Amino acid sequence: MHYHLVIHILGFLLIFMAAAMLLPIPFSVYYGESDIVFFVIASGITLIAGFLSYKLTRFDQEVRSREGFAIVTLGWVFFSLFGCLPFFLSGHIPSFTDAYFETMSGFTTTGATILTDIEKLPHGMLFWRSFTHWLGGMGIIVLSLAILPFLGVGGMQLFKAEVPGPVPDKLKPRVTETAKILWGVYLIFSALETVLLMAGGMTLFDALCHTFGTMATGGFSTKTASIGYYESAFIQYTVILFMMIAGTNFSLHYRVMKGDWKAYFKNNEFRLYMLLIAGATLFIGYDVLLNHSPAFENAFRTTLFQAVSILTTTGYGTADYEKWAFSSQFLLFLFMFIGGSAGSTGGGMKIIRLYILIQFVRSEIKRLLHPSAVIPVRVGSHVIPKEIVTNVIGFLALMAGLFIIGVILMTILGLDLVSAFGAIAATLGNIGPGLGSVGPADNYAHIPVLGKWILTFFMLAGRLEIYTVLILLAPSFWKK
Repeated sequence: MHYHLVIHILGFLLIFMAAAMLLPIPFSVYYGESDIVFFVIASGITLIAGFLSYKLTRFDQEVRSREGFAIVTLGWVFFSLFGCLPFFLSGHIPSFTDAYFETMSGFTTTGATILTDIEKLPHGMLFWRSFTHWLGGMGIIVLSLAILPFLGVGGMQLFKAEVPGPVPDKLKPRVTETAKILWGVYLIFSALETVLLMAGGMTLFDALCHTFGTMATGGFSTKTASIGYYESAFIQYTVILFMMIAGTNFSLHYRVMKGDWKAYFKNNEFRLYMLLIAGATLFIGYDVLLNHSPAFENAFRTTLFQAVSILTTTGYGTADYEKWAFSSQFLLFLFMFIGGSAGSTGGGMKIIRLYILIQFVRSEIKRLLHPSAVIPVRVGSHVIPKEIVTNVIGFLALMAGLFIIGVILMTILGLDLVSAFGAIAATLGNIGPGLGSVGPADNYAHIPVLGKWILTFFMLAGRLEIYTVLILLAPSFWKK
């Protein structure tokens, strides 16, 4: 492990973080609030730490896989450590554990919160809270690759460690060009959603914050009632549209922008994505229409919103789905594990892995009927290499194992079984709201301190797709 290389790059990333911390200040000034000094202090501390780390080390070797995993995982740990300073220093979140939990939830786009009255926070703090979503959605490392030319060599190792999905989709031969394209598409959709939300009646501040939460599939809102606060069909349909966009592979968006209008529906993962949304809307919608909302359009919009919100792991809410039938709740619970598409900002195991698993099971059934036949696993016309199939099966097994361990730990700490299931599924899948005492109408403030640190780990593992985090826990990783 080239420690000096890891510290050098982390130092530069902290300098970038220090600059980002100053962005909420204009909103603090506009609304006449006194939290400016805390952003300046937090930015100064972060800048000093980053500058010393950067200057006292050197960048003289290629970033290998080993350094890539360390930079990405430790990067997210330190982003949350320094990113929580404005909340902690200002006293708006006086507990360091709570401040770190909230910030990790932001950067990992989980959206789980310990806040009971969100509107009490100053506008600058609310902006920073939502902005952590937007930075973490496409990935801070990917953004750094787009703006740091000296990371071009070895940058693919960082790209692979942070971008979700079994196989990173390179749009250009140089990974820096791919990073620029992904962030460019991200910016275009973010700007478009902001304009539409303002047209629907939101202020610029609320439109920006909710855009950050939507495009990052994060779910932090400036309102305790989330999107349900806005009783506007236009706003809710706009958020639905952009949640679906954010849960789609951004490479497909780029291809469509380049003129390949059929790129979406030629893609097997996207078709399964649309099928899951449509199926859940029909299945849950029948229950909602029959038992909760006799108005057809309202029932349709509410059901579609929650199905898209949970599947894309955004976590915004317009209804308390725990009041729905157990069958509807169970379907949403399954959606917490599936998540969005590979190459999207969504969490979960990713739809492409579900598709590969389905194709693998089909091939195994065929092989039982025709033992001598060669039956490869295919995604469309592409044959999936055995190592990727093995990786997918291993990932799902690891995810299931972590889920079981997490549920056991949370029940030991005093949570009931439903709440433990909900808390682990919601943090490992980066959703935010879960079931039971951490459901859509509740929060995580009551979780014991140790439980919050456990859930923080699950948020990080979920965002970085488990392997990237767990590999650092192997003693052999740090040996020569």
